[in-house]
Amino acid sequence: MTAPTRSFPGAGALRETGKLCALGIDVVVNIFRRPFQGREFVQQCWFIASVTILPTALVAIPFGAIVALQLGTLIVQLGAQSFTGAASVLAIIQQAAPLVTALLVAGAGGSAICADIGSRTIREEIDAMEVLGVSPVQRLIVPRVLAAMLVAVLLNGLVSVVGVMGGYFFNVVLQGGTPGAYLASFSALAQLPDLWISELKALIFGFIAGVVAAYRGLNPKGGPKGVGDAVNQSVVITFLLLFFVNFVLTAVYLQVVPAKGS
Repeated sequence: MTAPTRSFPGAGALRETGKLCALGIDVVVNIFRRPFQGREFVQQCWFIASVTILPTALVAIPFGAIVALQLGTLIVQLGAQSFTGAASVLAIIQQAAPLVTALLVAGAGGSAICADIGSRTIREEIDAMEVLGVSPVQRLIVPRVLAAMLVAVLLNGLVSVVGVMGGYFFNVVLQGGTPGAYLASFSALAQLPDLWISELKALIFGFIAGVVAAYRGLNPKGGPKGVGDAVNQSVVITFLLLFFVNFVLTAVYLQVVPAKGS
């Protein structure tokens, strides 16, 4: 009788990470396979947008206000009031907008995706599709991941606009800033790549949210209760991954794209 093999600490987490990466690669491969599930994609886009547009807009207003008020106060203390607009707008576009968008897409849309896939899994619909020769990744997961990516990019633009308008209002009205100086400093220091990195972050964050939600939905444990646990786990895992990926993308961007005027 052979002795049971002992796995090293962290082997389970490493195994789950490998399976998650394998699912992400499988999703990318199946994007280019036909037939493309166009109707499912449109339905998922509409569903994710319907549950995230209003919360995203409502969160963007106080988020932009907090950034503008905090940076405005700090910059006044430093004696650089003329750069208030550039600092707050760049902070909103580069950091706040993609993160707010991703958190809401993961919290609202991702949890719904995970619950849907998880309920199909415990009802053995996924197994039935595989028996019939239908790829559940191509049929169910690819449209949902693409929908999360598209909605994240569009919502990122909405958050950027609403956040900048909110920051402008609170800085000019509440802190007594000058409208001309606010706009002039923004145009002096901002550049187009700042918007591109924001949209790229939203696109990647939407992909991560969709893949993690689908992975946890495909692997629930313990029946219906396991689906609820999988939804909670998918949101937490997505949040952790988003902050790590945001750090990496920001560090790379600041090294590759020189600041305007430097």
